[in-house]
Amino acid sequence: MESSISEGIQLFNTQKFFEAHEALEIVWLQARGEQKTFLHGLIQVAAAFHHFTRDNLPGFRSLLEKGLRKLEKSGEGWGGIQLADLLDQLQPWRELARQVGALPPSRGPQEIRRSVLLPFPRIAPAPRE
Repeated sequence: MESSISEGIQLFNTQKFFEAHEALEIVWLQARGEQKTFLHGLIQVAAAFHHFTRDNLPGFRSLLEKGLRKLEKSGEGWGGIQLADLLDQLQPWRELARQVGALPPSRGPQEIRRSVLLPFPRIAPAPRE
């Protein structure tokens, strides 16, 4: 299971969001309880960014919010990642998603995506103790 998590993180960090979603889903299918919820949150965030890169802004907004809510309930997280750091990186994206939802439809998804100056989030490993 650990190799699939590592692979999912590597794929996420190289902006291969769909592939990250797929790798993490392998672990999620076997997980239970809080671990399952945490992984589901990561999967939804990866899927959100996949939608963003495909100009599907409603899908981006919906999945980002769902994923963030799950991750925020995860406490310290799971899988050896720095969850607090990831959540900090995702907050400006959450705000962007809310702003995009209020924009007039005359601004197309491609125009909006090209105007975003935020760096894509990266998942960092938790320090070893």
